[in-house]
Amino acid sequence: MPIKKPVLPSIIFTVTNDLLYDQRMIPICTSLSRNGYDITLIGRKLPGSTPLPGMPFRQKRLTCFFNKGKLFYAEFNARLFFCLLFQKSDVICAIDLDTIIPCYVISSLKGTKRVYDAHEYFSQQKEVLSRPFIYRCWHWIEKKFIPLFPKGYTVSGSLARAFKEQYGAAFEVIRNLPVLNENKFQQATDSGNKIILYQGAVNESRGLEYLVPAMKDIDAELHIYGDGNFMPQVKQIIFANNLQNKVFIKGKLEPGALKQVTGQATIGINLVENSGLNQYYSLANKFFDYIQHAIPQVTMNYPEYEQVNKEYEVAVLINNLQPQTIAGAINRLLKDEALYNRLRNNCVEARKEYNWQAEEKKLLAFYRNIIG
Repeated sequence: MPIKKPVLPSIIFTVTNDLLYDQRMIPICTSLSRNGYDITLIGRKLPGSTPLPGMPFRQKRLTCFFNKGKLFYAEFNARLFFCLLFQKSDVICAIDLDTIIPCYVISSLKGTKRVYDAHEYFSQQKEVLSRPFIYRCWHWIEKKFIPLFPKGYTVSGSLARAFKEQYGAAFEVIRNLPVLNENKFQQATDSGNKIILYQGAVNESRGLEYLVPAMKDIDAELHIYGDGNFMPQVKQIIFANNLQNKVFIKGKLEPGALKQVTGQATIGINLVENSGLNQYYSLANKFFDYIQHAIPQVTMNYPEYEQVNKEYEVAVLINNLQPQTIAGAINRLLKDEALYNRLRNNCVEARKEYNWQAEEKKLLAFYRNIIG
């Protein structure tokens, strides 16, 4: 008799993004796939989507007629429901609130185990809080469905505590950490243009309306890598401040190309407006990306960043987003060579602890406890 191959435990992850630039789901799915799990990542195909690169897990994009607003969410959730209906899996993992309903319904119908991965405190985002009707809708979904997911994880200890207090959900913490970078870095005294790097989503509450005007008082270039719903406003602010020769919009890059760009920067920027608990409790991917590339950064004096900075001084923390405050912090790093070099050396030590090779152990233990 032929020997049957063992059936791998299977997990389906669901997101609403394009998949190509997802710096959280790519390492999660890769780690699980390489450790004996059959992984499928479901997202969506946008009009400008390019072909997906080969990965050690399956990738599936759903095509929608609507691509934004309430009609998009309704259509995508309907398509996701029918997609999941005909997929077999041991676990369905909903990524954030915008995929939680079909994941709950299908897991209930099929008796499948379900997990919630909270990248955001969804109802506490500025773009949600600023619109009362939208807030009421997402907050109702949050209150209704998060307690129905007994197993889950999120990106920071502060968010985990918030979900426990609000919804009784005992979520674990699995942070967005990059792969350990053991490359040496160039010295701060190297010649060449000084580059201030902003990477990530160009959305509301990311401080860009304050960062761009601050560049008038900084002897360096600002390079913006990313895209989002705030991009038209950013372009207007650049033009209004006559900074076309100092602030450059570079567009989105795939994770591999973005790592190369990050390693060439002088200072990293991670600004978050305190406009909701999601922002205040944030622990952004870029914060750790800068650490891995030994790039000193300017970031916010919020609980998660303050905690890391107490252990390893890797950043200049600021208390507000006034352009003069931002400019002062950046200029301090540009002009104080001793401070700059101390932060770079601290990054080299910090990256030995804050890396994906260490963090994935928690991820693998989490799914072993669920599936075995």
